[in-house]
Amino acid sequence: MKKLVLAVAVSSLVATGCANMTNAQKGATIGAIAGAVIGKGTGDHDKSRYVWGAVAGAIAGGAIGNYMDKQEQEFRDSLAGSGVEVIREGDNIRLQLPSNVTFATDSSSIAQGFYPVLSDVGRVLNRYEKTTMLVEGHTDSVGDANYNMQLSERRALSVRNYLVGEGVDQRRVTTVGYGETQPIADNGTAGGRQENRRVELRIVPNEAQ
Repeated sequence: MKKLVLAVAVSSLVATGCANMTNAQKGATIGAIAGAVIGKGTGDHDKSRYVWGAVAGAIAGGAIGNYMDKQEQEFRDSLAGSGVEVIREGDNIRLQLPSNVTFATDSSSIAQGFYPVLSDVGRVLNRYEKTTMLVEGHTDSVGDANYNMQLSERRALSVRNYLVGEGVDQRRVTTVGYGETQPIADNGTAGGRQENRRVELRIVPNEAQ
């Protein structure tokens, strides 16, 4: 089955795009697609990263740190004073969006006042295309756990859809909802619950394999 999918993917590429490529470019692109189809990575976001890397290219290991340093600084400059926390984790960047400024209570509709902030996020993402992003939704522990899971998924999807509307390629963005399962503060206090109601964007470089 994998061989069949790979053959279809390569045939499609040859039919639509390889005519204008050099032999070296053809080999590199087909090889990248082969790696993606055969299944590097374990989760949907990992698969998304490799598929996007086949399309947009990847970063050599030695250049990743500098590339992500520049992207991090642009996020910090663009999002200063917005309420979004920019957190560096190795070669990855995490943007923490507090739900009290992103969503109304019990709603997955993005607050209109937060549109400019997400637009700034989209602009930076579009300048650094050799990265992919996982949008994670989280809630506090108040209410039914199944409902909280669904709410977290809807909120993550709302953020993804907004960013796609701002020009971010949909192949770069994957969503997941964690509900109340990954608190970062004590759900026994009002302040802790507020911290737990959040959406996080994890931005990961496409490292050349």
